[in-house]
Amino acid sequence: MTETLPDTSARLPEHPMPRAAGCPFDPPPALRELQSSRPISRVRIWDGTTPWLITRYDHVRALLGDPRVSADATRSGYPHRNAAMLAREQDQRTFLTMDDPEHARLRRMVTGPFAIRKMEQLRPDVQQIVDDLIDEMLAGPNPTDLVTAFALPVPSLVICRLLGVPYRDHDLFQRNTQVIVRRTSTPDEVAEATRTLTDYLDELLTVKRKKPEDDLLSKLATERVETGEMTQREAARMGVLLLGAGHETTANMITLGTVALLQHPEQLALLRESQDPAVAARAVEELLRYLTITHSGRRRVATADIEIDGRTIRAGEGIILATDIANRDPEPFPDPDRLDITRDARRHVAFGYGVHQCLGQPLARVELQVVYSTLYRRIPTLALATDVDELQFKHDGLVYGVYELPVTW
Repeated sequence: MTETLPDTSARLPEHPMPRAAGCPFDPPPALRELQSSRPISRVRIWDGTTPWLITRYDHVRALLGDPRVSADATRSGYPHRNAAMLAREQDQRTFLTMDDPEHARLRRMVTGPFAIRKMEQLRPDVQQIVDDLIDEMLAGPNPTDLVTAFALPVPSLVICRLLGVPYRDHDLFQRNTQVIVRRTSTPDEVAEATRTLTDYLDELLTVKRKKPEDDLLSKLATERVETGEMTQREAARMGVLLLGAGHETTANMITLGTVALLQHPEQLALLRESQDPAVAARAVEELLRYLTITHSGRRRVATADIEIDGRTIRAGEGIILATDIANRDPEPFPDPDRLDITRDARRHVAFGYGVHQCLGQPLARVELQVVYSTLYRRIPTLALATDVDELQFKHDGLVYGVYELPVTW
């Protein structure tokens, strides 16, 4: 017999849930408790609605791959992350929150440039960027902030080169992207930041239509906008998505991964002392699993009744798929709270799963593999210049990380 009634007999837990003090790498303890006792349960979010929270790995994968589960953020019942994201989805939709066929149509336009083969061809360029930034850091002040000196410039330089965006404008897109991904930003702040970035890329697309170069924005301008397949404003919105996602997530993985490795010196030693690319590749997958920096969950809504593990999720009910705790599920990942870079963690869901899994994951993997195999080897004495307890973690961000990372060597 399936249970269809919402969990109204007791006070529902609020989502998102706080992490435990002194445990910055671990998901909230309440998520672990739910995973053990009520892996499919209701929670209450900011607007008073009560979507389903899914915490077990197998359930998360199953629902992310289920065609009865919609990513369309305009559907009734969709559990928006906050008021700002609700307002943004009404005005600035991207293919991330669309269903097929519209999702597939728009995604196909940018899939080719992010293919694994293309990203592997980019590896020497990424290596040069990483080495140059390390050279500059070593020649600069000690201690320094790893975020501004290294972690943000690496992916920003790479995505600017791919898109054809002048890196000299990095302050503009980094500042506005941070407003968009901050949980506490107001709808007006997010709308203004989004508008600023969209206007900026709209103007750049006008230039690319007249003088195309060998970059992704030029391809969108000449092959999609000029042919009428998409409007220039749609292309600009897609550029905002790629530009923001292309630097914000990887930058946070570089900094948070560095903190985690410095707190696990035996794992750092394994990585630093090996010249085997496979070791770095495994370390990337394990750190992606262990940290899961997109810690707000994947948001969906059911389009039909779905029975799963004795529960019935009704059509029109919201779903939050908690990938952070799913990646700490002991069933697929024994001893899941232990960082172990020798583990085969490739089946993690840090990039999501199914048709909406992260488009840029081949690029992120190349960037992180190069960074993790280079930074600690070239600066073997790298250390925190402050206590971990003094770091300001991005608890208020849609993407988890640290705001500053003082390091010395």
